[in-house]
Amino acid sequence: MIEIIQQMFAYNFIVRALIVGALIALCSSLLGVSLVLKRYAMIGDGLSHIGFGALAFATAMNWAPLEVTVPVVILAAFLLLRLSDSSKIKGDAAIAMISTGALAIGILIASVTTGMNTDINNYLFGSILAMSGKDLVLSVVLSLLVLILFVIFYNKIFAVTFDETFAQATGTKTGLYNMLIAFLTAITIVLGMRIMGALLISSLVIFPPLTAMRICKSFKSVILCSACIAIFSVFVGIVSSFILSTPTGASIVVINVIMFVIFACIGLTKKVVN
Repeated sequence: MIEIIQQMFAYNFIVRALIVGALIALCSSLLGVSLVLKRYAMIGDGLSHIGFGALAFATAMNWAPLEVTVPVVILAAFLLLRLSDSSKIKGDAAIAMISTGALAIGILIASVTTGMNTDINNYLFGSILAMSGKDLVLSVVLSLLVLILFVIFYNKIFAVTFDETFAQATGTKTGLYNMLIAFLTAITIVLGMRIMGALLISSLVIFPPLTAMRICKSFKSVILCSACIAIFSVFVGIVSSFILSTPTGASIVVINVIMFVIFACIGLTKKVVN
């Protein structure tokens, strides 16, 4: 096993994937706790579909994909928040409406212009080979921005996650911090699409928090456990993908599923013992 890992680190694309994968896993797991508790977990799926539509358009126009997609997805995240506040269109309906429309537009653009080529498939299903040196730098910078903002506003994010009404009554600008969560989530989703793909990136937002909640009860313990699970799953997923020649995104998701089953069994065992 040690020899295989040493062999992996001889490839630059593997090193880039591990660095970005760990950062994305950390960001998505931290934000995922708030999104899951606020019953807004599927925003990751919706934003990834919107991101694919933007990526397909950027590819067709020969523009820089990430530079175009990041602001588009951020604007989409804010729009989803506004729609979810509407009494006529609730959060889940807004996500379904916008995400499916964006995905359909992306597929149409891709089929009419460049066709469903390798680049488009990489964005749909993920590929560690698609991570360039420029993408690495941009991903590291934006990931660190997400982590720094999360740490700085941790208390406010905690407040709007558990009791938004009370937080608003105490003078907290809940709308602003909900927009901050959406902003950070949008960046994380776009960065993670390179490795996980548009169809699987939401799993990094959903699985680690839900897995941690099987045995952890406090907000802080769930966040820490979720982060560890996410990083472990990404590392093991990339290693197993290299060894077995399986798709990276799917491998990471399967490891997350296995971790969820293990933690669920541990949680059930604790309940039986108590």
